[in-house]
Order: sequence, then structure tokens, then C-alpha cells
Amino acid sequence: MRAVVQHTLGGPDVLSVQRVPRPEPLPTEVRVKVHAAGINPVDWKTRAGAGMAGVLGEPPFILGWDVSGVVEKVGFGVTTLREGDEVYGMPWFPRAAGGYAEYVTAPARQFARKPASLSHEQAAAVPLAALTAWQALVDTAHVQAGQRVLIHAAAGGVGHLAVQFAKHLGAHVLGTARARSHDWLTKLGVDELIDYTAVRFEDAASDVDVVIDLVGDVHDHTSTRSLDVLRPGGLLVAVPAGVSPELAAAAEAKGVRVSPFLVEPDGPALTTIGALLDSGEVAVEVEEVFPLDQVAAAHTRGESNRTRGKLVLRVAS
Repeated sequence: MRAVVQHTLGGPDVLSVQRVPRPEPLPTEVRVKVHAAGINPVDWKTRAGAGMAGVLGEPPFILGWDVSGVVEKVGFGVTTLREGDEVYGMPWFPRAAGGYAEYVTAPARQFARKPASLSHEQAAAVPLAALTAWQALVDTAHVQAGQRVLIHAAAGGVGHLAVQFAKHLGAHVLGTARARSHDWLTKLGVDELIDYTAVRFEDAASDVDVVIDLVGDVHDHTSTRSLDVLRPGGLLVAVPAGVSPELAAAAEAKGVRVSPFLVEPDGPALTTIGALLDSGEVAVEVEEVFPLDQVAAAHTRGESNRTRGKLVLRVAS
């Protein structure tokens, strides 16, 4: 099969399309013919030696966790899926899934049926971003109707889905984003928008119950500054970089809470999310689709940090 392989850590130029053996499903696994693969910040961070590079080990390896495709072979013991089923998922994360390839194998229950209203390119943009947003809001923060939720990087891949999930939960949503995204984010449901290039967000937001921080302290101390907008007892979910000892100490001193976060494969949650997508209550934004052999250009585009929504690789011709 064709797959994107990297043999060294480095820039986008280390990615190349090569032929590698097709994987075989073990018992309880399925083999999925991949039609499209989503691209996420963790991909280019891992490619360069950060992200999940420590989990994947030394190259060579195949990046990619978001896939949408068709079940092509079913392993012994699988009862939830059949050959020919259209599925999407985020298999194996944070271990290697090899999503930038024509085929992947993974436990059947890490997949869900693809939302019928979405193309494979749209569906491939969903799993990692949507599960991150859903698990942060629902499973970690337990967001309730009427709470004030601030979402940093609201126009990004995770952010634009988090906005919609928070509204689905009945929250009052605040979001940080550049002014050019404000009209779009208003349509998605953001109640209060903050242009972080024009004002410091802690001067524009207050009495927040939950902050979903998709930026982290590496950029302008976003996590630490976010503590100032929380109500007493409020919660900061630190998604990209976790909770440093300094951040934990600062939160304790201010009487607020912080939680680290790492997304997990979750087929049942993807079924719930798929229903929201099919109902039209939630929409996924795909900014650009790249053919598999332009994966380096796709990574370069993603690393610009100027995308709206998601980037996707078209795998099946």
C-alpha cells in the first residue's frame, strides 16, 4: 500500500510517500480502506520531535490518527461492524495508528459509523478535534447549562467544534479569535468574541466557570493568564501542554482548579457526535483538502497557524 513515511525527525520535507506492507487485522480488529485522513497539530509536532514522538519512538513511522473510510476486512470476534461499512475514527491514540496510509487496522470499537451527511473528507476532519472538544467539555469539565465557558483559539480545528458542543450543552460561550473569524464564529454560536490581537483577553472576560485552553503557556502565558478570568472554584482545562508545577501553584493560590487533558479513542462518543453532525446542529469546517503526495505542503499550511477549521489529506483516488 501507499503510505507517508518519515525516516528522520525534522521539517515537512522528511515526509515522503512510499510503498509499505498492508496491515492484517488481529482478532477484534478491522482493516479500513482509508479514503481521507485528517491533519492535526499533534501530527506536525510529532514529525518534528515533539508531540507524541516520545510515544512513537524513533523513526521510521507513519503519522496520522484521523481516518474516514470503508471496512475492508473483519477480524475474528468483531460483531459491531461488517465489510462495506463506512466508518470514521481516531484509532490507537496516542500510539501509532498510521493514518496517512491507504489502510489501517485497529480495534473495531475505536471506530463509529461515518455520519451519512458527511463526505469522507469532512468526516476525516472530525475525530481527534471533536473527541478533544467533547471529552474536555463533557467528561472533564462536566459543563452545565448556563455556565460561562471561554474557549481559546475558537476558530481552530478543536475550537470551532468546542464552541458548538458548548452551545449544545446550554453554555454561554466566550471565544478568543482574530477579528476576521468573528462573523463566522457568531454564526456557530459564540456569545462574546474577543480579538486577542487587539485586547488582552483577561481584560475582556470575567466570571468564567470553565476555560478550554487550546493554546497553552508556551504562547504569551495563555494558561496562567486564564486563571484571572475564572470564578472562585472555576476550572481551566489545559489541553496542549498539560499542567506545570508553576501553573498548579498559581491556580491553588487563586482558588481555582486546573486539569491536564489527553484525548482518548472513543467509538461511542463518535456515534453521539455523528448524530449531532447529521442533525445539522453541529458542522465541521474543512479549509483545504490536499492529495496524499502533497502532505508536506499540507503540514506547511498547518504550521502557519492561520487555518480556519481543519486540513485533510485525500488518500483514496
